[in-house]
Amino acid sequence: MPTGQGSLRLFRFSGIEVSLHWSWFLVAVYEIQSRAGRYSSVTWNVLEYLGLFLIVMLHEFGHAFACRQVGGRANRIVLWPLGGVAYVDPPPRPGPTLWSIAAGPLVNLALAPILAALYFMGRSSGWASTMPDTFHLVRAILAIDVGLLIFNILPVYPLDGGQILRSLLWFVLGRARSLMVTTILGIIGIVGIIGLALFSKDVWLAAIAFFMLMNCWGGLKHAQALLRLAKLPRRLGYACPVCKTSPPIGAYWKCDNCPGQPFDTFATMAICPNCHRQFPATICLDCGWANPVNEWIAPTLVGSSI
Repeated sequence: MPTGQGSLRLFRFSGIEVSLHWSWFLVAVYEIQSRAGRYSSVTWNVLEYLGLFLIVMLHEFGHAFACRQVGGRANRIVLWPLGGVAYVDPPPRPGPTLWSIAAGPLVNLALAPILAALYFMGRSSGWASTMPDTFHLVRAILAIDVGLLIFNILPVYPLDGGQILRSLLWFVLGRARSLMVTTILGIIGIVGIIGLALFSKDVWLAAIAFFMLMNCWGGLKHAQALLRLAKLPRRLGYACPVCKTSPPIGAYWKCDNCPGQPFDTFATMAICPNCHRQFPATICLDCGWANPVNEWIAPTLVGSSI
């Protein structure tokens, strides 16, 4: 996945920082040159390519704003040659996750009738003959938006459609098994995409399929880890304030201040037994959110002597 490292910061909007990965410029030069001849000037090719990433950016903002709406965290978007990535962390429940993912394609769906109306207005006004470059640009951006929408809602993990399917299965199968089923189906779907890329000799489709396969494989490993984690004995009397799951019993937390052995943070009340450092927050191994250890105490234990 692209990160902030090696990226050019473009701007910050509503607390969300938008960056452009350095590789974007290399691919942009190649893509713009390869499309020469479609317009009367290369300037229109540049505008078409910028239009593509404007739509991608709006799509990613849809994810970010929806995630924040349900109480999640989202503060960074990175654009790169294969599209964009919104770093969203919704509350680990199927409903908030579903809305955070579905909001991206909904942006493309909302843009489609606006762009279609502009296209049909231009066609009826004779733009094809009076302003051919403008007409071709509008038509291209409409096709880009619809194409991104259709591709993204394919039920293949890690595309939005695959993650929407995972969120729906989460209601029935639970967090780990829904991810396991979706990633297995995703690998099958990616094999089909790879076959299509080879048949059509599409380099970019092959690159996207490879990226999807790496993410799908990582999701499969994560699902396996979640299933192993779910089988561990749990410490009663404590529950994560976010996902409401009791923590496992055992030395699964590490101190980043000393090279000591892992320890059970709930047995020591978030104090490292080696360097005696007090940790202000404890990470939930199930959902990854961190909260002060005193907020983990279940309501039945508040006020009791331990």
